[in-house]
Amino acid sequence: MLKAKDIMSTDCITLTPDTDITEAAKTLLEKKINGAPVVDEGTVVGVLCQSDLVAQQKKVTLPSFFTLLDGVFPLSSHDELEREMTKIAATKVSEAMTPTPTFITPETSIEDIATMMANEKLYTLPVIDNGALVGVVGKEDVLKTLLKG
Repeated sequence: MLKAKDIMSTDCITLTPDTDITEAAKTLLEKKINGAPVVDEGTVVGVLCQSDLVAQQKKVTLPSFFTLLDGVFPLSSHDELEREMTKIAATKVSEAMTPTPTFITPETSIEDIATMMANEKLYTLPVIDNGALVGVVGKEDVLKTLLKG
């Protein structure tokens, strides 16, 4: 059974929290990758994906409200709106990235990786071994296994 260590890319392209958003977008496009781990002082602190950058172009969805006994109540949280606005206005990777990303280990099975990608829509998974970034598994890495069969 294939594991992350068998399909991961070990030549990791990483970003820092202070990387300019335009530079990050250019890196993802030039390297033809969906996303990259965000590393701060040797620790993976997030993942920036193309979908995070696409979010900058979307319309702001104003929260819906309902009225009850002369009170007005939002249907979505103020925190959600604030996060959305921060992402749209991001100028640095730290403002647009997905913080606290899902990690996998070199021993994670391809079935578990595929399940995470399909169910949680996570297409860039940092591979961590003993606290250090040792690789990245992207959806293309999983798709390539189909060609080898």
